[in-house]
Amino acid sequence: MMKPIRVWLAPPGPNPWKVVQVLEELAVPYEIKSIRFENIKKPPFINLNPNGRVPAIEDPNTDIVLWESGAIINYLVEQYDKSHIISYDTIKERHECDQWLHFQMSGQGPYFGQAGWFTVLHAEKLPSAIERYQNEVRRVHGVLDGWLQRDGGRQWLVGDKMTYADLAFTVWNERSDAILECAPEDKFRGFPHLEAWHERMTQRPSWKTAMETRARLMDEQGLMWNGMPKNITNMAEYEAKIKADEEAAAAAAVKE
Repeated sequence: MMKPIRVWLAPPGPNPWKVVQVLEELAVPYEIKSIRFENIKKPPFINLNPNGRVPAIEDPNTDIVLWESGAIINYLVEQYDKSHIISYDTIKERHECDQWLHFQMSGQGPYFGQAGWFTVLHAEKLPSAIERYQNEVRRVHGVLDGWLQRDGGRQWLVGDKMTYADLAFTVWNERSDAILECAPEDKFRGFPHLEAWHERMTQRPSWKTAMETRARLMDEQGLMWNGMPKNITNMAEYEAKIKADEEAAAAAAVKE
């Protein structure tokens, strides 16, 4: 009997939910180990991922520990998608899926992440940095929209079905309104093919399950939509709170 894969995550981060969606689509049993942001660079998690970033997985069925969401997705597809539910067995389509996954990891995630940092989390507003990264978000939107409108309009990035390549983009795309500082209905303005594709993705049960789980875990940790604890407005304040809490805990331990 297959044992559940353990998925380590901090609920605010987008990348773990790419992995959860893949597991849901493949109906692979899994369990979530939810940790707080302040603990991702401490044992036991740092022992699994020396980079101190989420997600990471432990697969007891193969004794494999992996980190980096793209590597995890490739592993899950190779190991558990033998029927090619969200992948292909043909060489052209296999490599095209990996091409888009690599673009998501190098072209979408980092730029969207920096845009989110400077618009939402950074203590100081830096207009030039915000403009640069918001422009990159729009550029990536344009790449995706341009590809999806080819050949009279594509439903999916590769071939004639939804694959892990499509799944990889959904979480960051969903956050476009926050990082572009616009209304939700305007986040894909000017990119109708991207908007329609994203709508197809967010109607999938795997997305709804992932986001319901995320909302529950965020609530359990007392976090707001932006990943900050209540009454905290930016990352500098959050880090100061973490430091103060750690110092208080250390002082209490000395007294004991």
